[in-house]
Amino acid sequence: MRNDFRELRVKQLERTLAPFQAAASNPRPPKGWIRAIREAVGLSSGDLAGRLGTSRQLVIQQEKAESEDRITLKSLRDLAHALDCDLVYALVPRSGSLGTLTGARARAKAATNVLGVEHSMALEGQASGNIDQAIEAEANRLTRRHGRE
Repeated sequence: MRNDFRELRVKQLERTLAPFQAAASNPRPPKGWIRAIREAVGLSSGDLAGRLGTSRQLVIQQEKAESEDRITLKSLRDLAHALDCDLVYALVPRSGSLGTLTGARARAKAATNVLGVEHSMALEGQASGNIDQAIEAEANRLTRRHGRE
C-alpha cells in the first residue's frame, strides 16, 4: 500500500513540477531578477527601499547578494512582495523527472552493493560475471523496498 501511495505522490509532484521544467532552462538575468524587474517597472533603488521601509544601500546590497547567490529566501520574498511580484520556488530534477532521478539513485546504490559482493566472490573464485544483470536486479529490489518504507 505504501508503494502505491509513493507512486501517487511522485505522479502528483511530477504534474506540479512540469510547468517549472521550462523555467529551469532559462537563466537568471546577469544582475539578478530584483534589479531587472525594478528597472523594467521604472523604480529606483530608493523607491524600492521606501516600499520596504529600509535604506537604498540595503536594496543595493540585496541586489548584489542575489546576483552572487547569497540572498536568503526571506529577503527575496520580501523584495518580490515590494515589487508586486510573487516568489516562485521549486526544485526541478535535472534528469527531467523524479522517476528518472529515483532510478538513477537506485542504480548507483545497486552498483556499489553488487560490485562489493562481486569483488569478494572473485577473490574466492566464485564471481558470477553477470554484473549488469545483478545491478539491475538489485536496483529493482531497492526501488521496491524504498516504496515500502
